Formats: sequence, C-alpha cells, structure tokens
Amino acid sequence: MLSNSSKYAIKAVLYLAVNASESNKIMAKNISEPINVPQAYISKLLQDLSRHNIVSSTRGPNGGFYLNDQNLKTPLINIITVIDGDNRLNSCLLSIENCHSDRPCPLHDFAASYRKNLMDNLEHKTIIDLANDIKAEKSFLPL
Repeated sequence: MLSNSSKYAIKAVLYLAVNASESNKIMAKNISEPINVPQAYISKLLQDLSRHNIVSSTRGPNGGFYLNDQNLKTPLINIITVIDGDNRLNSCLLSIENCHSDRPCPLHDFAASYRKNLMDNLEHKTIIDLANDIKAEKSFLPL
C-alpha cells in the first residue's frame, strides 16, 4: 500500500528526527547510506517534504536538513500525501480502476478494516511518536 518513495521518505524523516537538530543539520548525502536510498532520490524527496514544511532545511556551507518542533508534530499521513498524493492508500489492492464499496473487488471488503486501522494510525501517529519509539528501543531504524 505504501510506495517505495513513501517508505524512503518516512525512513529519511525518522533518521532526521533521531539524528538531526537545528544546530546539527544533515545533508542528503549523509542520510543516503544509513537508510540505503540513492542520494539523488533522497534529495528530491527531502526537497518535496521541505516545500511542504514537513522537514526544515538551510542552504550553505553549514546547511542541511533537520526537523523543528513543528515538523516533529506532523502526522505520518502528511508525508505519504506529499509523496504519493491523496489516493494511494485508498486504491484497490488488485488495481481495479472502478473498485468501490458499491462495486467491490474480491479483496475490497477483506481489506476494509485493515485500511481503516492503517489510516487511523497514520492520521494520529506523528513523527515524534515514532522517533521516541526508536530512541526508547521499542522499534529500530538502521542508523
């Protein structure tokens, strides 16, 4: 349900949440290797997220990406929406164009509760929630 781009963007944002700050900005080239995403790709994703105020950035010799207090409060759904648009998570699991509740595909009803639970979590979990789990070792991210 998540595109590779959204997965990469979430990994990059969480890497920044755990490792960066306004006084310790991280350049895209230094994020690329730890999260195993090509540098040009992660640069583009971070620029998109920066334009939508999900990450902060500064240009120049001491520049790079970081998250401020407001960025950390961003719900995860916002990252996915910026990267994939509004419809990615609501698309048919079988990629049937006209699948909907009135005319469901064979997996539509099966996936409905899963999709609702996922959407609720993505709308209510913030970047700082997941970063705190990583810091508390409740979850991990290759850092």
